[in-house]
Amino acid sequence: MEKKDLSKRKPDPQKMKVLRSLPLEIKQSLTKEEVDAFLYEEVWPDSLEEKLKDYIAEE
Repeated sequence: MEKKDLSKRKPDPQKMKVLRSLPLEIKQSLTKEEVDAFLYEEVWPDSLEEKLKDYIAEE
């Protein structure tokens, strides 16, 4: 199995914009793993979903 070169990943500009617009207290509560999941993953950990539940629009 081939490992991804994590240093060469580019975040989606829209996701980066949303991350920057979050309130400071929310941003400070996010772990490095949660930020990485937000920017790069399709499926988020439960802890990230819980922290962002008030900012997520239901489909």
